[in-house]
Amino acid sequence: MHRARQHAATQTRERRHRLAHEAARLMAEGGIRDYHQAKLKAAARLDIHDDASLPRNAEIEDALREYQRLFAGADHGAHLRQRREAALRAMEFLAQFAPRLCGPVLDGTADANSPVQLQVHSDDADAVQRYFDEHGIPAELRTRRLRLDRERVLDVPVWVFSAEDLTFDIAVLPYDALRQPPLSAIDEKPMRRASVAQLREVLAEAEMAGYLQLG
Repeated sequence: MHRARQHAATQTRERRHRLAHEAARLMAEGGIRDYHQAKLKAAARLDIHDDASLPRNAEIEDALREYQRLFAGADHGAHLRQRREAALRAMEFLAQFAPRLCGPVLDGTADANSPVQLQVHSDDADAVQRYFDEHGIPAELRTRRLRLDRERVLDVPVWVFSAEDLTFDIAVLPYDALRQPPLSAIDEKPMRRASVAQLREVLAEAEMAGYLQLG
């Protein structure tokens, strides 16, 4: 009985591993942004339908990093640096709104189709729109639901515009969210974010790592 349980657990782990890597491949090659969608599509492709075998989002994120490291190579690094440098310029432009970089551009899983996701902070819901209007930036208004903690959710305005041949996705949060970031959809922990100073450090570290690789 014990051996049978061990065998079943091993099979479940193997299926989770296969599903995580197939979901990561679909995200990398098919442009899928949603972890849940990628997970379900991978399960359908591999004909695996038991819930215990479905990987966590964090497992898919790890598999996505591995896939990009193995198959994207220098192109991935170039896309990532381009977006991080563009994010820095956008954050300097939006400095009065205490901007923070988040999402794939910060965590390193961005690809050629990834938008630059920023969070800005203001208790005046219209301040960001006025700022864009003053600077002649045509932006499209959308809405996103963010989880502030285990009990509270908030629908926030999101401004989307194009610049430097990239898409920028700017979510407007209240100032309280500077102290308490919303929860990540990947692991339900406080979202990882970077200020201007922290992003400069990330860029410097990546540049140094590139020099070391060349050496």
